[in-house]
Amino acid sequence: MTVTKLAPKPAVVLLSGGLDSTTVLAVAKRDGFTPYAMTFRYGQRHSVEIEASRHVAAAHGVAQHVVVDIDLRQWGGSALTADVAVPKDRDVESDSTEIPVTYVPARNTIFLSFALAWAEVLGAKAIFIGVNALDYSGYPDCRPEYIDAFARMANLATRAGVEGADHLRIHAPLQHLSKAQIVALGQSLGVDYSITTSCYDPARDGTACGHCDACQLRLRGFSANGLADPIAYAANGEQH
Repeated sequence: MTVTKLAPKPAVVLLSGGLDSTTVLAVAKRDGFTPYAMTFRYGQRHSVEIEASRHVAAAHGVAQHVVVDIDLRQWGGSALTADVAVPKDRDVESDSTEIPVTYVPARNTIFLSFALAWAEVLGAKAIFIGVNALDYSGYPDCRPEYIDAFARMANLATRAGVEGADHLRIHAPLQHLSKAQIVALGQSLGVDYSITTSCYDPARDGTACGHCDACQLRLRGFSANGLADPIAYAANGEQH
């Protein structure tokens, strides 16, 4: 395996261009890591987040930004990868155990597997991901036990994990934070949220709908901090 000489403490950061992953990127930089950002064009229903990720990567001066093409539309199974309506105005504060149709089957497992491969080539001992176990819409691959299990697998399944002196660690710094706490953390780190996007069902121009789970959680996070969300919402969306 050929490893290019890298800056100190390289880390792969999964970057969607959303509020959470952008905050995680800022945390990685704060903690002294040199970020290598990885974004996926996976057949999601809009390309707005790809452009947002490019703006975020440039603004944060990442060492490298790659956009990986995979097509999860081949089997669908989600409102984000198939012709299925995105739920609007759900009660995101309810304790329902139902997994919403916006869950993309095995998405984080797929994304982390790609990140793991790149980390091994880079000689990186860290992967950052913006999963959250509080305001997470009920996705099973955002839970702490899932992240812990994947980390154990990663160190069993790779050459770096077997031969390396230090095991790879998956950093999920937002794991136990509410959206309000995430926004506050980003504000403290100087994150520009105006270049991010979170909406599951944006207009062609990128305007957020204001009614999907992601929009509701995002708006609630800014409102709790006494802030207006700096992105644009549709005329019938809610901006607090």
